[in-house]
Amino acid sequence: MRSRSADDEQGQRRDRERPPPPEPLPLPVVDNHCHLDISDGDWLETGQAIARATEVGVRRIVQIGCDLPGAAWAVEAAEEHDALVAGVALHPNEAPRLAAEGRLDEALAEIERLAQSHAAVRAVGETGLDFFRTGPEGRDVQRESFVRHIDLAKRLGKTLVIHDRDAHDAVLEVIDAEGAPERWVMHCFSGNVRFAKACLDRGAHLSFAGTVTFKNAQPLRDALAVVPLDRVLVETDAPFLTPTPYRGRPNASYLVPITVRAMAEVRGDDLETLCAAIDSNTEAAYGAW
Repeated sequence: MRSRSADDEQGQRRDRERPPPPEPLPLPVVDNHCHLDISDGDWLETGQAIARATEVGVRRIVQIGCDLPGAAWAVEAAEEHDALVAGVALHPNEAPRLAAEGRLDEALAEIERLAQSHAAVRAVGETGLDFFRTGPEGRDVQRESFVRHIDLAKRLGKTLVIHDRDAHDAVLEVIDAEGAPERWVMHCFSGNVRFAKACLDRGAHLSFAGTVTFKNAQPLRDALAVVPLDRVLVETDAPFLTPTPYRGRPNASYLVPITVRAMAEVRGDDLETLCAAIDSNTEAAYGAW
């Protein structure tokens, strides 16, 4: 277990009590992006986190490692727990730090080794671009790292998982220049209708987190409404992005039903229909467990 970074510290004085479990979903779904190794207060042991999620219909989780310790942990956890598969990569904000230390090539080589190490490693990600936390001085390195992760996903036949923060157009520029892998996911989709359609036109699955429940997220809900039923995914990005009404409290996979119900309402989907689609779409994106 690792604590979250100082960059992610928010709301220290807010209520940190873990939210109660929601009503179970009528059909199972998958949390397709989670960080079980990162603590955000009241940490759940991995087996406990899986058990709580299973009780409410979230029976499988894609565990994402986004630095070298996290990637190694994700592989080990997926080997140990049948409910998990793993993604491994260097987060966009890791790339400039590693490059400054002269370790980027070494780190990317280790990510490639981990990506080949076990059948449960289904994804290369999260990679991509982050123009929120990294300034102009680090963006060339971010792009280089992103390009190399795309190449890795293609060579190994893995799903590409993209982190995009304040970098929509730049992400599409890289995808267009390099060519998208057969399967790719926009993690924690944060764009509007125009950007959603641009990603869909290029073959992406779009994954929605608790942000879709936030009061100020109407453009995101508008985007969700236009995503075809066979391209929509759900995630927590836990321990972050806890859905309303528990925003600011620790997130975990067992809270996915709150987000799924909000998504069904936005889209006008029958809840069972949306659950079945999310489950099927996750297997289409990552393969069967």
